[in-house]
Amino acid sequence: MSKSMLAVRAHQGSTDIHLDNVPIPAPGPQDVLIKVASAGLVPGPIKMLERGRLRLLPTILGHEVAGTIEAVGSEVDSSKVGDRVRMHPNLTCRKCKHCLNDREQMCNQAAIIGFNGFGKAKMPLYEQYHDGGLGEYMVVPHWLVDKLPENVSFDVAAKVHDVGSAMRALKCANLEPDSTIVVTAPTGAMGTSILKLAEHFAIRRVILIGRSRERLEAVRHLTKVSTDIVVLEELGPDWVLTNGLKQKLLELAPDGVDAILDFMPSGQDIWQSMGALATNGTLVHMGGNVATLPYPVAIMMFNCWKFVGTRGNTRSDTDQVLRWLADGRLNVDDLITHKYKLSEVREGITDLQSRSSPIWMSVVNI
Repeated sequence: MSKSMLAVRAHQGSTDIHLDNVPIPAPGPQDVLIKVASAGLVPGPIKMLERGRLRLLPTILGHEVAGTIEAVGSEVDSSKVGDRVRMHPNLTCRKCKHCLNDREQMCNQAAIIGFNGFGKAKMPLYEQYHDGGLGEYMVVPHWLVDKLPENVSFDVAAKVHDVGSAMRALKCANLEPDSTIVVTAPTGAMGTSILKLAEHFAIRRVILIGRSRERLEAVRHLTKVSTDIVVLEELGPDWVLTNGLKQKLLELAPDGVDAILDFMPSGQDIWQSMGALATNGTLVHMGGNVATLPYPVAIMMFNCWKFVGTRGNTRSDTDQVLRWLADGRLNVDDLITHKYKLSEVREGITDLQSRSSPIWMSVVNI
């Protein structure tokens, strides 16, 4: 085996990505070395790089990874060379109240390998394992690999993290039987994952909100649940001022909607949708919208609304996704619309940022 490899890295003082030749990492006693087969390509880390928010540089990007174990540390007996695995990228202390109660993303040491550190305390594991999987090899602690069912491809395995995050959002909605839900930004990785998962939750009807009728129509077939679409471009030029979105939602669901799963990073979609929530409805936000909440807290109180902010997923979410993939209950093969080579990562990032063509999920084959 060669002593060096190609990897996509972020550098200090640069907002660009770099395809570098770097040493192949050596696994420690409790580590495994993964020969990467597929890695997810997502916009989040690139946005943080451009905003100067990555906490450790230089670093290899890539937090969605699947491949084959190439070597194991001397103290590892849970995995062996040749195992097909995915990496669970959540680094945590594994012993705080959050980690022990299925809330690992809330740990004070929380970080995501190949993405960024998010914890409020020191993150010793992230300092050691910040390098991700957009490269030919990567080293991770042995407890962060999941063996893959034989029927799960490396490409799908790499995107289990996204599907797990959609699973987390649905769990946070705490849905009752025959629920009607709204999904914003439904044509990306999170929205399309929600559509695949919907039939396995207490959902009778889904309302999709987006800007392009063509793209919304393209994703309707992804679920067996009854689905309506609301096209923002067709609400009129002043829909923001006239509450056109809220009115359209109440036309479709006069009694209000039971939950909103919001993945929009900006815009008024979230607040007008919230105005159509039924009594005891829940807004689950995972989009990072910086807009100010326009509703008085009293309105939330009188309507018994619940506002849940959440991010990422937990091991229980991704474990459940893997089980459903293994037994055939869930199939997400068709969500992977774009594949790139490692040398084409810049092209892939440009495609993600421009959204000139519909992209549900994209991977890099290595």
